[in-house]
Amino acid sequence: MKPVALITGASAGLGAEFARQLSRKGHRLVLAARRKDRLDALAAELGNARTVEIDLGKSGAAAALVRDVQAAGEQVDLLINNAGFGLRGRFVELDAAREREMIDLNCGALTDLCRAVAPQMIERRSGGILNVASTAAFQPGPKMAVYFATKAFVLSFTEALHEELKPHGVKVSALCPGPTRTEFGEVAGIGTLGQFERLSMDAEPVVRAGIEGLERNRAVVIPGAINKAGAWSTRFAPRSIVRKIAGSLKF
Repeated sequence: MKPVALITGASAGLGAEFARQLSRKGHRLVLAARRKDRLDALAAELGNARTVEIDLGKSGAAAALVRDVQAAGEQVDLLINNAGFGLRGRFVELDAAREREMIDLNCGALTDLCRAVAPQMIERRSGGILNVASTAAFQPGPKMAVYFATKAFVLSFTEALHEELKPHGVKVSALCPGPTRTEFGEVAGIGTLGQFERLSMDAEPVVRAGIEGLERNRAVVIPGAINKAGAWSTRFAPRSIVRKIAGSLKF
């Protein structure tokens, strides 16, 4: 079996940057996302990757991706659960089906993929899982209620998985970036990052921090000093204040 790094949401943003940085580290890659043209262009650029066109938000998609990897004679040595999206707007006004798709992708597919690869990693006593959460995970998010909640799930789940798999030699980290210059804002309906623009990070240092954090088996990785301060400050402020502040932010 050939060890590979499986990267979801690999066609743009953090996913594409993970592919580039892991490629430079010598990993063989399986790149999964919906946009085949972008995946193929990235694979051609890197030279050590193959692509899987798949919508992980659809029922059964995670299992289909695992079957594809197995059929290719590959084993997942490193899983980067990056696929996900957000939506901005009042909960009762956003499209209900689209909100459910967000939960299914951000939480469901991520969980399914972890469940699929973890037993083999435990058996080999090696491997790594990096789940992309967000600083949104540390507080409720009025006007992005479902998105913030999905990232809270990712963070809590990943921290628990970190403790469960640590004795078996498997590394698990939650990467919690703040505002980052990717396509996220456009998809979420934010447009630009507004007042967050000057605080935004590029994808390259965010991904580098994530990879380094996973290599050190840090349960939670928050790139950037300002993001760290903002995330951890929510632990000390009353929840009533935290949610009011989050709801007042303009973006």
